Amino acid sequence: MSTQAAPAADASPSPWPTVARAVALLTVSISLLLTAFAWPSVRSSAHDVPIAVAGPAPAVRQIASVLDQRLPDGFEVTEVADTAAAEQLIRDREVYGAIDLSSGTPQVITASAGSAAVAQTLNSIATGLGQVQGTGTTVATRDLVPLPADDPRGTGLAAGALPLVMGGLLAALLLTRLVRGSVRRVTGALTFAVTGGLAVTAILQFWFGSLDGSYWANCGATALAIAATSLTILGLESLLGYVGFGLGAATMMLIGNPLSGTATAPEMLPGWSGTLGQLLPPGAGGQLLRSTAFFDGHGATRSAAVLATWLTLGLVLCLAGNPRRRPAATVEDTAAQPTTHATV
Repeated sequence: MSTQAAPAADASPSPWPTVARAVALLTVSISLLLTAFAWPSVRSSAHDVPIAVAGPAPAVRQIASVLDQRLPDGFEVTEVADTAAAEQLIRDREVYGAIDLSSGTPQVITASAGSAAVAQTLNSIATGLGQVQGTGTTVATRDLVPLPADDPRGTGLAAGALPLVMGGLLAALLLTRLVRGSVRRVTGALTFAVTGGLAVTAILQFWFGSLDGSYWANCGATALAIAATSLTILGLESLLGYVGFGLGAATMMLIGNPLSGTATAPEMLPGWSGTLGQLLPPGAGGQLLRSTAFFDGHGATRSAAVLATWLTLGLVLCLAGNPRRRPAATVEDTAAQPTTHATV
């Protein structure tokens, strides 16, 4: 007679130190999540935001002094001669806005499509500028590159940053679980980037009305962001296994997404975090999409280069990681083959 193993229910409960370690791990995890997502918003303020000031040199110096008093180190001022030069810098995405003193009547020129948060900040200081000029009246404001009328606050674009990251993450997860072979996984990721870019851009542009510009250019920006995210995670998983997948997912979700600056602007994030965010796919993807949607592609070079670098890195990691797994797979396949015995 054979004896059966004792039911799993009869196993002794976990020791209390194990419970304590689980609770400690959960506490650290929720603290990290809160820090990652809340810290950039709580500490958000203007830091060296590039703006232009047009007008005579004495007036420009006076305005720069006033700005520094209101928001210390808040703005990086570029002096230009006239209104046309200031507007050109805005359209080229060299600055977020301008204070124009060259036309006799002071005005503040904004570009809410570049950053609604920066535009709001510039509008808030317009009142004080009238007192500096001695007019005692509020300075006029003008939105040179506005957000679409269907989404005047830019909510759709800001909210779309997380689905782009999640799309790349889910692509890497499903392709890792369902598809074998590096070439097929890479092909699947690139194909999904195209189809996902077409779908996401269509929703944002034609349904929500959050994007302007060329639909195909916007699709290219979205697809490049998805491809860079998914291939990077696939490459790390191919090289390091589950550890690589976790590392890639944590980098994109806990660092890249909160520091992307899509909802505000990179210069509004605390310290060096805005610069770091622009070197990761979520931040570069958001800035690239703004350029294609509202600025005719101006200012897109750096963001496109960052995404292309991550995409290339992901491809290299996929190719480098695949040979490392072949020997193990060969051993497993050999072990799985039935052993044949010669008959005498």
